[in-house]
Amino acid sequence: VPGEDSVGICSANEFLTRVNLMRAWQPDAPTPLMDFRGRRVAVFGAGNTAIDSARTALRLGAGEVSIIYRRSEAEMPARRDEIEHAREEGIRFVFLAAPLRFLSDERGWLTAVELQRMRLGEPDESGRRSPQPIEGDVFTMEIERAVVAIGNAPNKLLARTGGVEFTRRGTIQVDPESMQTTRAGVFAGGDVVTGGATVIEAMRAGRKAASAIHAWLSSK
Repeated sequence: VPGEDSVGICSANEFLTRVNLMRAWQPDAPTPLMDFRGRRVAVFGAGNTAIDSARTALRLGAGEVSIIYRRSEAEMPARRDEIEHAREEGIRFVFLAAPLRFLSDERGWLTAVELQRMRLGEPDESGRRSPQPIEGDVFTMEIERAVVAIGNAPNKLLARTGGVEFTRRGTIQVDPESMQTTRAGVFAGGDVVTGGATVIEAMRAGRKAASAIHAWLSSK
């Protein structure tokens, strides 16, 4: 998105890691976090990480926090209780909107985001309705901080691993019981297989893969 390098924008991974593990919210932290107190914050995404980011921003003193999602609430992948808790805390939801560009002042600091209104089209092969832009329906929202929580994609270097096949979503194809890929002796689990999910699911995949690896090595 044009302007995504403006000062005041960070990824959810960086934001949550620095707050939770590096205690960057403390004034005397080695790498202090930018000030969120009283600021208008926008979080882009609709998964559990986006909800975590929005609620964390609120606890850092943000004046107003909005979650912006290009689909409707019905399509949000976040847990329903997380959504309700965020709403109870006063977090605002802006549905069917996607960022076109970020705006900044002469110093490079984020000042606003230009958003495209969306509508949901026909369901795709998976049954999910794809968002489509409504031509000419663009609006601007003033913000001072932004957290991008739209998920991660598998590293493209993985495609160089011969014999490992991928799904049409770009994730690694595995046997769901053993977590073995289409290449013998190579196992995978976690987000690189499921797409963005939870730590618990990744841990379960790791345990299944470890048992399968032990059995595979024992048979050699």
